[in-house]
Formats: sequence, structure tokens, C-alpha cells
Amino acid sequence: MFFACFMQSMQLGSYENMIDNTVRFSTGHLQIHAYGYWDDKSIDKSFQWPDGLTESLKPSDQIEAMTPRLESFALAASVDKTKGVMVVGIDPEKEESITSLSQKVINGKYLDETGGALVGKDLAAFLKVSVGDTLILISQGYHGVNAAAKYPIAGILKFPNPLFNQQAVFMGLTDAQYFYGADGLVTSLSILLEDSDDLKAVKRNLASILDLEQYELMTWEEMMPELVQSIELDYYGGLVMIYILYAIIGFGIFGTFLMMTKERTYEFGILVSIGMRKYQLMTVVVMEILMLTFLGVIAGIIASLPLIIYFFMNPILMTGEMAQAYENFGLEPIMPFSMDASIFFLQGIVVFMIAIFLGIYPMTAISSLKIIKALKG
Repeated sequence: MFFACFMQSMQLGSYENMIDNTVRFSTGHLQIHAYGYWDDKSIDKSFQWPDGLTESLKPSDQIEAMTPRLESFALAASVDKTKGVMVVGIDPEKEESITSLSQKVINGKYLDETGGALVGKDLAAFLKVSVGDTLILISQGYHGVNAAAKYPIAGILKFPNPLFNQQAVFMGLTDAQYFYGADGLVTSLSILLEDSDDLKAVKRNLASILDLEQYELMTWEEMMPELVQSIELDYYGGLVMIYILYAIIGFGIFGTFLMMTKERTYEFGILVSIGMRKYQLMTVVVMEILMLTFLGVIAGIIASLPLIIYFFMNPILMTGEMAQAYENFGLEPIMPFSMDASIFFLQGIVVFMIAIFLGIYPMTAISSLKIIKALKG
């Protein structure tokens, strides 16, 4: 139980962290954009967000926050360095409710009425710029207009996802609209839910409100199938290890039941010989099996909880080649743990099922017990 809970917590914690980072900084749990935008993500498929539509979506208690974004690409330059970047125009106040972006500022300040741009730390290092320096952006704007401008760097950001550190440039939504010649337009509205389990229900509700001939409503799973597939692949790989662990657990339990039955054959024979019915003896043994299993499950959970809580609060930080491997896949180089109650509940159920199945052996031994043979033994 200890190792099963520990292994499952580590596995699910990694998935939760991966999904949370992706959802908050990229797509949201749900995203509304112009129909066909997701196929090529062209700024030409930006749209005017109708006044009042946000209010019609907001009343749902299942929606935690919503934020409009204008996203496109540009060539960022400093004195002698250039690099392709992802430019994200945001509403600073609404964005804060989803990404807590101000907490990612490690130098400088968050966006305010003075404008400017926020740059990922690795991008700033590559361009050799810091707070107060000028960032030059060159791109193609809405319907092919020329887009070129200079922005003071207001702050340097550090993200959990290495790709954002290397490519992200954030600026105010109004500044981004002016830069791309897309006045009043956005490319998407990202929606964050209170509970990701409500994803399908919220999508159905929003689909009944939106004009799906004009807008496209997609879940993060639909927008990022590669992430879903990689999680599923890793999950099934982890199941192999869990099943091996279950086999070890099964042999351990069976050894206990076998020893418990063989050592008591004489006592069983005496009880049956003085009048105890076999079904009564089976009932006593079943109660003992359930008690032993229950105590083992509870002891395993109690033993694993302190360690899981510690690593939940203090994720394992990867270093060296392992950290580099994580970053190559665009993942935060940490090993977080999950405190989902279902981990402990499901592992307990599985161990109980294994114990009940293996309990067939002592029941069979008692039902076929021969009194004379047992007493001679």
C-alpha cells in the first residue's frame, strides 16, 4: 500500500502539473475563437468580441475566470541579436486571475498603464537585454499590414515551462492590437474552470449560448491531442509497474493466508470435531482476513501520507541531464506529487479485491477439511 500510493501520487502529480501549466498559460480549459482559427492560428481570423456576451457567459458558478488574448508571432531584436517570439496581448487584470502573471516577474514590474513589454528570462538573456532596455518587434499584422514597433522592457518573467522562458513576450492588449493593426480584435477568449471535471458540462452550456457558425468552442484536450496522447502513453506504462507491484502484494498476502491456514489445520480439526459448523469457521476466518487487510491498508496509507504531503509541498527538483531532458520536452524540471483522495481510495479497493480473491484458498481448505487427517496432522 505504501509503495502503491507513493507511485500513483507521483505519476498523477506529474500529469496534474503538466495540464495545469498548459491550461493556464496556453489554451485554458476551454477556448472560444473564430471558426477555423485553430487550423492555422492566423491573426487574420481574429474577431470582435461582442459587448455583453462575456456577461452572458459569466453567471456559471463553474467558471473561475475568463481572459481575452491576441496572439501572434514576431521577430524580436536587440542591438545585434534576433529571435522568433510569441507575442501575447493580454488584459493585465483579467490575465492575473488565470495565470498569476505578476508572480512570475523576477525583475522589473508587472504591466500597468505605462505600457511596455514583459519578456521571458531566457529570451532576455539571448537578446542581451534587461529592464529598461528597448525591444524591437517586426511582424506581419492583420490582413498583411506592416507591424514594427519599439517597446521598453517593463519586466523579466520566469515560467515553469521552459518554452515560455525562451519565446514569450507579453504586452497590454491595446498595445498588441495597435502593433498588429487589429484594433478591437482578439484571437481567443480563454476560460478557466473551478473544477476540470465540469469540462463537458460547461462546454454543453456554452455551446447553447454561442453561435457555433461564427465561433468555435474547443476543450484543451481537443486543442492539444499530443499532450493527451503522451499522458495516456505514460499512464499505461506506469500501469505496468503498478501491476507488477500488485503481483508482489498478491504473493505477500497469499503467503500470509497459506501460513495462517496450514498452521491452524489441527485447531480447525478440533473445532469442527466438537461441533462447530464449517460455514461458521469460514465466517470467523473471513472476518480475520478482512480485519488484517483493513489494518494493512490503513497502515500503508498512514505510512505514505507524511512523505506524500512533504513532496506535495516540496516537489522534487530535477538537476543535470534529467532536468535538461525535461526542458527538451517543454516540461518544468520538477517531480510534483498529487494529494487526490482517489489515489488512496482506489489503491485500498484494489488491495481489498486481491485479498478477497486470495481468500478463496483458506475457504476451500476449510470446506474440504478431513477431521481425522487434521487431528493426526
